[in-house]
Amino acid sequence: MDLWECLVNPSSEECKSLLKKHLTPERFEKLKERETKYGGTLADCIRSGCKNLYCEVGIFTCDPHGYTIFADVIDDVIKDYHKVDKLDHPEPDLGDLENLTFGNLDPSGKYIVSTRIRVGRNYDNYGFPPILTKDQRLAMEATTKEVLLNFTGDLAGTYHSLETMSQEEQQDLIQNHYMFRVEDSLLGAASIFNDWPSGRGIFFNNDKTFLVWVNEEDHLRLISMQKGGDLGAVYKRLCTAIKTIEGSDVQFAKRKGLGYLTFCPTNLGTTLRASVLIKIPHLSAQPDFGKFCENLHLQIRGFHGTRTKGVDGIYDLSNKRRLGLTEFHAVEEMRRGVEICLTREKELEAAQKRKAQKRKA
Repeated sequence: MDLWECLVNPSSEECKSLLKKHLTPERFEKLKERETKYGGTLADCIRSGCKNLYCEVGIFTCDPHGYTIFADVIDDVIKDYHKVDKLDHPEPDLGDLENLTFGNLDPSGKYIVSTRIRVGRNYDNYGFPPILTKDQRLAMEATTKEVLLNFTGDLAGTYHSLETMSQEEQQDLIQNHYMFRVEDSLLGAASIFNDWPSGRGIFFNNDKTFLVWVNEEDHLRLISMQKGGDLGAVYKRLCTAIKTIEGSDVQFAKRKGLGYLTFCPTNLGTTLRASVLIKIPHLSAQPDFGKFCENLHLQIRGFHGTRTKGVDGIYDLSNKRRLGLTEFHAVEEMRRGVEICLTREKELEAAQKRKAQKRKA
């Protein structure tokens, strides 16, 4: 198999991916001929990782059934990436929305530019991008539109198809961090962009504080966001949307011990990513910034997302753990970490001011 040869070839010594680590020759021989009930194969799962040897993980999942059929390798990748010994993710728990323990993390508005929480969801009767057809994407889009256009109250809004959207409109949405990009080689090799832009679109509520990406990586990405640091408001809005959708006839892919299933095994369980775009020029300039955030279970991203750099001390900080804890606790963990970062930033800022005053004196 050409893909396998790319992965194990002696010239690929620079490859340190979890795929290479856990897809042993014995496992490859055992799994290479297997097929899921959706028609997915091992090749569909590992194609991107074999073509992009520099990647960290290297394996996507062809469809929900793939988590069972290829569990021999995928389960070990999941445990390794998420740093867990067993796959015993708890049942969903959004917490007590009437008595949340968090609200606005930055009432002054000086540090937090915006707050955002998203979750991924996938229908349980369709495959993931490596095996999806154009007709299947279009069918999912039609089902999704019907659900979303029945939203009421502050979730009510409109759906915009990428097929009818101009390039200028798309670029404007990307620049304003509303819409997904189509420039990633890892995702491209995993067939994310097949039949582009058919079956893709974006739903906005009227205030543009809630949106849904349709057929990007996952079938759905539900996103609640707004300017400033009001984490409580952002979380409540997202939870209302989740409950509304799951109260319809829609069935999402789940597996006991793994929670909600997604295209990428790095994003399982809650699938929840709570983040703030935050100005921390003093903290981010510290040599131990990365370790500081890692100890708080925070993930650092640049101003423009994954694999980008910070701009003027502005970074995206989010919860790193998504598996093994509830949705509420994932947000709480992010909240605690961000508050510690804010405290440290203020301490460093004050120390710099004191030094400047001494120099003047």
